[in-house]
Amino acid sequence: MDFTANYDMFLGEEHEMLRQTVRSFAEKTVAPHIREWDRSGAKADDGPETREYIRPVLKQMGELGLLGICMPQKYGGAGMDYLALAVVCEELERVDSFLRVVMSVHTGLNSMTLFQWGSEEQKQKYLVPQAKGEKLAAYCLTEPNSGTDAGAMHATARREGDSYILNGEKTWISLADVADNFLVFAKTDPSKGNRGISCFIVERTMAGVSSHPLHGKLGVRAGNTGAVVLQDVRVPVANRLGEEGEGFKIAMAAIDNGRYTVAAGTTGLIQASLEASVRYAKERQTFGVAIGEHQLVKRMISHMVRKLDTSRLLVYRAGWMKNQGRRNTRETTLAKWHATVSSFESADDAIQIHGAYGYSDEYPVERYLRNARGAIIYEGTRELQELLQADFALGYRDNKPLRKELPAYDPEEWGG
Repeated sequence: MDFTANYDMFLGEEHEMLRQTVRSFAEKTVAPHIREWDRSGAKADDGPETREYIRPVLKQMGELGLLGICMPQKYGGAGMDYLALAVVCEELERVDSFLRVVMSVHTGLNSMTLFQWGSEEQKQKYLVPQAKGEKLAAYCLTEPNSGTDAGAMHATARREGDSYILNGEKTWISLADVADNFLVFAKTDPSKGNRGISCFIVERTMAGVSSHPLHGKLGVRAGNTGAVVLQDVRVPVANRLGEEGEGFKIAMAAIDNGRYTVAAGTTGLIQASLEASVRYAKERQTFGVAIGEHQLVKRMISHMVRKLDTSRLLVYRAGWMKNQGRRNTRETTLAKWHATVSSFESADDAIQIHGAYGYSDEYPVERYLRNARGAIIYEGTRELQELLQADFALGYRDNKPLRKELPAYDPEEWGG
């Protein structure tokens, strides 16, 4: 069965061609090595020097146009729409989550934020090389003592003439050790709370920027995650993104895009769990028949089918709204909540179907479970998504447009 069929109300032929290209890349380049890479990432002494595979893989993603898939060609991108971004994330995470995390951080959180909020000068200097894959980018919001409560950050940015002096530490930063550029959020006026936060484009080569890897992760072991430290980093005023004090609004807009990529990617993880379960259920026999004949196994597989379709439809609705240039915080939040929880439940059922073998990394389903668990936390916890949906329903929050909405997709202008 083709689990990606019958979505032509959202997708066109170009999306299906893209799907096959990304699937071929992920299956040929990453799938044969991912168990080894995942194992190496579990080592306590692992660091960027032991991950020689990361940059070549990211280089190939850039050459395929994936890192700028939904950026206009005039900014170095592939000129495709936001639904194309969802397709890319699905297919990458179908093989391993670390691939999709690259899209979430580099494209969703950083490049799309530059596209939405950046000046033309900033777009030419930073967005163009990022969309081409010539530079890698990361997003620095979380700190050791501030996660969901982003307004509790301690990082500061003090104005000195034509520069800001940044100090602080960011943690749980994907691509911390390999990114060239960072979007960094810091308080320019601590007395104003969330309204005193500003956003800055920081280059790794700026004096005072350093990073180090985090060890012992439960999942996404093949990818790089670390801390970024800022010690008296002098950043030009020209590198401030948006207005001073607008950083919190920019951060939340960026997270909308990040959540969209997470929702799309974990939809691909649901599909991976389903495919592995169907394959095993047809091969494994107990009591003289394939285990797929047993009703309780059928029940788990049918639940995966339901979760895959509902997750994908929610993601594609959010992508369609992005294409129209419409605010989609409610829809994206719902997609992220549903898809991430569904991916964990599907991976858990996949392990159950595999039995004892599912508990071993000889089969991929245990890796799916470990990877899926993180997505329920990052880009906004499961509990936060629940509260947001309740607030929208109760009228405590609105879905009104921002000062700068993500640009609507225009095939003629974008060159796709």
